Amino acid sequence: MSEEMDILDHMIESIQSGTYEPDDKLPSENEFAERFKVPRMTVRKAYLRLQELGYAYSMQGKGNFVKDRHQRIPLALSSRESFSRKMKDLGFDYESRNLFCDQIETNNKIYEALGAEEGGRVFRVGRLRLIDKQPIALHISYVSESLFPDIGTVGREITSMYEFYESRGYHTFRYTQSLLSVTFPSKYERELFACAGVNPLLVLESEHIDDVSGNTLEYSKIMYREIFSPMSYEGVGAA
Repeated sequence: MSEEMDILDHMIESIQSGTYEPDDKLPSENEFAERFKVPRMTVRKAYLRLQELGYAYSMQGKGNFVKDRHQRIPLALSSRESFSRKMKDLGFDYESRNLFCDQIETNNKIYEALGAEEGGRVFRVGRLRLIDKQPIALHISYVSESLFPDIGTVGREITSMYEFYESRGYHTFRYTQSLLSVTFPSKYERELFACAGVNPLLVLESEHIDDVSGNTLEYSKIMYREIFSPMSYEGVGAA
């Protein structure tokens, strides 16, 4: 493990010092194995960790390359604009995939936030956000059936909650103050984000309010991959 960390430290120092620029090819596994007198597998593990930390990316058959860590995705906690539209307007190759829509068990915190009555049904709609084909966030929207009676039927088709709300007559939205925390991914989330290790996730939780009626449209929970954490929190909208 210490040999792996020595190689990793060397790689990071070389990248941070400017020895390697974004998209430069890094030394091969064989080169590092010879230089550090270690098995090739040790170098491979170091490279995997370098990728997890967001310093490098690999191309099959070509090797490992330096990732541009200066690119950041502008996010916000109180945006009135669709996240999907914002990403497309900024020129990102953005995609939203619906993962699930299922009924949750009674949860006092979520039921209270939505104003859902005891015995009522609440559904969670999950979407995976991708930029440049890379998964960056899991957005889960908790919605009350009392406000949207067809959510259990159409929820599996939703890729944009903004578009869904607009189709139901809600056109002006705002978020309450968001709760920011850090968590570690489950096995399902690691597979979803294609993470080889247990990197922390940034979690944002908030309520989505209609300005006109005052109805709470959703309670949202968004999990972001660590390497895509925002530089500033000026706008994260619903997808």
